[in-house]
Amino acid sequence: MRFRSKLTVQILTGVVVAFAVLCGLVSYIGYCEFTEALEDQYEARAYSTARTAETFITPGFLSSVDLLSPEWRAKYDRIRGEWQRLANTQGATFIYLYRKLDRGYERFSVVMSVMNSSAPYTVFASGSVLDNMPEIYQPAYKKIYEDEDADRAVVTVYREEFGSDEFKSGDHITVLLPIRDAQGGVRAVLGVERQMQELQNVRRTYVRDVLLTTATLLLVALLLYGWYLNRRLLNPIEKIASEALRFARENTHPSVPLRQSITGSDEIGQLARTIDQMEIDIRDYIEDLTRITREKEQIQAELNVATQIQADMLPRKFPPFPERKEFALYATMTPAKEVGGDFYDFFLIDDDHLALVIADVSGKGVPAALFMVIAKTLIKNRAAMGGSPAEILGTVNNQLCDGNEAGLFVTVWLGILEISTGKIAAANAGHEYPAVKRADGVWNLMKAKHSPAVAVREGLAFRESEFELRPGDSLYLYTDGVAEATNAENELYGTARMIEALNRHADEPVEQLLPSMKSEVDAFVGEAPQFDDITMVTLRYFGG
Repeated sequence: MRFRSKLTVQILTGVVVAFAVLCGLVSYIGYCEFTEALEDQYEARAYSTARTAETFITPGFLSSVDLLSPEWRAKYDRIRGEWQRLANTQGATFIYLYRKLDRGYERFSVVMSVMNSSAPYTVFASGSVLDNMPEIYQPAYKKIYEDEDADRAVVTVYREEFGSDEFKSGDHITVLLPIRDAQGGVRAVLGVERQMQELQNVRRTYVRDVLLTTATLLLVALLLYGWYLNRRLLNPIEKIASEALRFARENTHPSVPLRQSITGSDEIGQLARTIDQMEIDIRDYIEDLTRITREKEQIQAELNVATQIQADMLPRKFPPFPERKEFALYATMTPAKEVGGDFYDFFLIDDDHLALVIADVSGKGVPAALFMVIAKTLIKNRAAMGGSPAEILGTVNNQLCDGNEAGLFVTVWLGILEISTGKIAAANAGHEYPAVKRADGVWNLMKAKHSPAVAVREGLAFRESEFELRPGDSLYLYTDGVAEATNAENELYGTARMIEALNRHADEPVEQLLPSMKSEVDAFVGEAPQFDDITMVTLRYFGG
């Protein structure tokens, strides 16, 4: 798979880089330690050679005014011969004896100088003067002459070439010994130089061997790690990815669970077992979701039927009594959910009496809707038997209290209009105050004493009030869904705004007034959700 090749390249590249860095660091440290050890070995051999050469210098050798005088010539030749054999046998490039000519450390006189027979250089002749001593040697000579406790000085030179065309010195190490007189003063400097071609050859061999060994180890490590990586990581990940893709396409249980083919206890094994469990959980969740969705759709369908049944129970034909010219009626109900707890009703008790009902059941949804159906039916049936609004609500209250284990109640405004005179007898059981508009005036609340809500407790007595509508007057009934409509700032619409809105639309006919009021409420609420049913009824009285 494509992701597998990318993952393999990324992992192996990281391993190669890490291994190369580690090997480079280890090689560099080994190279430095190896070079230091070889330098120590060169220094030790040069120092040993210098000490041996020192033993041939007898006391008083440097006291002679002329080292080449006949009486000293034999001794000079003997020492020089011993040094020559020593240089040849010990591998020293040069053995020499210098004497400082002035206070500086640039000019020296060559007392004696021998060279290894195999060295391609020219020996300095005794008695010659060496001008402009290279700066790299000057601190060592200074140490020899000025430090009374110095028994040697060491100079290691890399990639330096100096001298004449006959003398070109490459990489080498030089050990300098002070030659002191009886009083401890430094009379001359004995030097032994060893070329380090061997060091260069050994270092080149070391670097070559390290590179070859590193490359071999890296190749072997990559092969082994690649095999392990493919077996323990890439193959299991590929199986997990393939199973995830298969499950996404088919949404079925696998024929062979991952836990049977990936049995490790590491994170990959845990991931495989987690994928298996996840597939089981997703399958169970989808089955539950499918069942719940099916049940929800069924419930929604039933709620839609209930909504239609509830709507059919409320008068929706307007005008409801086209043959009656004494009044005009209009009503609307907007539930907050599929079914609501508000209801309204109007019906003729006889030719001269019109019953008006608006009510609000406590709670929402199906329980409130069922309680609303019962309350509406009981009120209408009891009103048809005659009696005052207080008597009607008293009877209905006792009936609703019987078996009301849910503790629901309903606020009701019930009024009976005497059509011929315009007189209304009304009972307000915990409901909103109605609003009345006189023919030549404005809308105002018609306040009267409340009674408790219906079905609060059995045996309640309800108050009753009377007022009169004159020709041209209007009546507006509503539930608390209007006054308590709330916007996004949690601000209530309130009865004051309601009265102002009614007066803005005071001259509209009843079939236009309620839609206008609903638009006013909606504009105030804005994008905030509707929390309560909004129910309104309006009546305009034209006279008997």
